[in-house]
Amino acid sequence: MTQAVHVAYTGLLRTSSFDLWRRWRELLDGQGLDPANTVVVDLFPDGPDREFGEVITGERRVYRFDLCYDRGRPHSVRQAALDHWTDITEYWQTEPLRMRTADAFIWAPPSVMTALSAGAPTHQG
Repeated sequence: MTQAVHVAYTGLLRTSSFDLWRRWRELLDGQGLDPANTVVVDLFPDGPDREFGEVITGERRVYRFDLCYDRGRPHSVRQAALDHWTDITEYWQTEPLRMRTADAFIWAPPSVMTALSAGAPTHQG
């Protein structure tokens, strides 16, 4: 069985040392997003100078965007820029990637976790 795109790409976003993923971490940080809490729904080529993508933030917001750079020129990804950064949280269910987005939401770890200690007091009534 192959790994889902959102699982593989989220792992790359968080850990890869390749220029694309390093630059993308910088760009997300510039948008006020923590790459460690961001889930990549998808990222794919959309012409010679851009990639189309979608992410889910730690706050459960959904954004679509274009990552723009000259894909034919070596190392141009180091100067990549975000374009068409759009919050689609309210209507992602009508977008072309809606099934992938739903799968990514299901997979995404919760942004806030509650830890209960083993010695927590109990109430008896």
